[in-house]
Amino acid sequence: MILKELTNNRIITINYYKDGLLQTCKGYVYNLDLYEQTLSLKDKDQQICSIRLSGIKEMQ
Repeated sequence: MILKELTNNRIITINYYKDGLLQTCKGYVYNLDLYEQTLSLKDKDQQICSIRLSGIKEMQ
């Protein structure tokens, strides 16, 4: 399910846990590192948000 969402070339919103807090990041998929198990998103301001795959709660 997660990989299917990543194949679309559109803005996605990810709700994820970081340090026990629920956070949200919105942007385009920039990088998927299966070795490190991280997903990087680039937002409209070209800022990169790195998220651990295990912390993802929801993708929209």
